[in-house]
Amino acid sequence: MVIEELKELSDQDLVEINILLSQLTTGKSITKDDLETLIKSECSTLLVAKMQPDKAPVGMLTLVTFRIPTGLKAQIEDVVVRENLRGKGIGKALVLKALELAKAKGAKSVDLTSRPERVEANSLYVSVGFKKRVTNVYRYEL
Repeated sequence: MVIEELKELSDQDLVEINILLSQLTTGKSITKDDLETLIKSECSTLLVAKMQPDKAPVGMLTLVTFRIPTGLKAQIEDVVVRENLRGKGIGKALVLKALELAKAKGAKSVDLTSRPERVEANSLYVSVGFKKRVTNVYRYEL
């Protein structure tokens, strides 16, 4: 297995990433233009897991980094592994690579959120050292 930053997009990558997105949340997909914008952004790093180099992604996550007055913030978003390959360490490898990249960029911490019903994912995050925070998370729908 290899974990790499997706820097160039193939049509097969787009298909596989949309399959992964459908396993993360219903009714969501990404266009080729939007995915190309994401992988070219200085604020986001799309990591993909592949069983072999030059093969289709079987897992992914996005590491988002941005500056605010108190320092460099880092956040992990949209972690997903193909259903039939879960429990094989792919998600853990993705998260560990994202933590390594965040540290290299100068972040002092990394945040993520996960729905409570994603029991295995929450267990993974705790197993690599994430600690649950007591906070109020608010959302304003536009």
